[in-house]
Amino acid sequence: MVPWWSRQRFSPIGVDIGSRSVKLLQFDAAQTRVHEAVRWDLPAEPAAKQDVQDDRLVDALRRAREDRRFHGRDAVFCLDADNLFVQNIRVSPASGDELTKIVHFEAAGRLPFASEEAEIRYLEADDVRQGDTLRREVILMACHQPAVQRLLAVAEASGLRPVSIDVEPSAMLRCYHRQFRRDNDQQRRVMLVRIGESNTVVLVARGSSVLFVKYLSLGGRHFDEAVSRHLKMTPADAAALRRHNGDRRADQRDPEISRSVEESIRPALDKLTHELSLCLRYYSVTFRGQPLSNILLGGGEATPSLADWFAARLDTPCELGDPMRSFDRGPAGGRAAQWDVAAGLALRKVE
Repeated sequence: MVPWWSRQRFSPIGVDIGSRSVKLLQFDAAQTRVHEAVRWDLPAEPAAKQDVQDDRLVDALRRAREDRRFHGRDAVFCLDADNLFVQNIRVSPASGDELTKIVHFEAAGRLPFASEEAEIRYLEADDVRQGDTLRREVILMACHQPAVQRLLAVAEASGLRPVSIDVEPSAMLRCYHRQFRRDNDQQRRVMLVRIGESNTVVLVARGSSVLFVKYLSLGGRHFDEAVSRHLKMTPADAAALRRHNGDRRADQRDPEISRSVEESIRPALDKLTHELSLCLRYYSVTFRGQPLSNILLGGGEATPSLADWFAARLDTPCELGDPMRSFDRGPAGGRAAQWDVAAGLALRKVE
């Protein structure tokens, strides 16, 4: 229980900036209820110049908060796939400063930008066998410093106070881990799959520990493009058709439209399924004797039908994630799974 004299009555605002929309979410101080949440759509086509796109983001963040009940200006932002380099690597077993030195040395030869211009972080996964040698599996994460400065400038220009910058995989895990706190949950291996507009994030976790992270360049935009080509529609009309039909209850969908959409996106879904199977294979080979218990599907593209599709083809139980399951949902409307990153950002502890 939060004492009545506590000055902090609300969480920071979690700000999830996607390619199609921005989503803002704030919890009460006890982190049991969504105090306020809003999704604000961005123009369908991103601006050709970065500074114009940044101006659009500033405008969207300002307008999203107008006439809303957000309390304070403290906000936690997130680096997206375009600005984050992620790779599982194996290094010699070490700890502390020695491990940091090894990771930074390995990063220098892998990053798509100069290492002296990079912010480098890493997560320790586990010790693994590579032949007869014991190695340390590490998840390397890095971003270009100008990208961080640009994000900070957008935050401040919009009237928000950036108190932390997080990464998508950490926010996802923080959100869903809250739902699995029993002792036996801490030993389960779960694959979190977040399908967004432009990409898909794949994360394998054991309790609160991350074992594997990968970004796949497949998302809702590719489904829309497939429907557009197959049905000879504009991309905007294809997106509206697919979303409106998908958001209806199964017994209220037009069977002919559903069939046409399914036929259109099947090649893209087959490709995404194949990529997920490769992730599963990497995990099973690397972390032998640690079977995966299930797949949890999140993101704005997550639907029950997609969960059924993956379960049938990956031979692994797959369920639709609900990041709001542990909270009084309040104003967080629309597809529940779209709020996973914003919720995870709002749950981040800040000084």
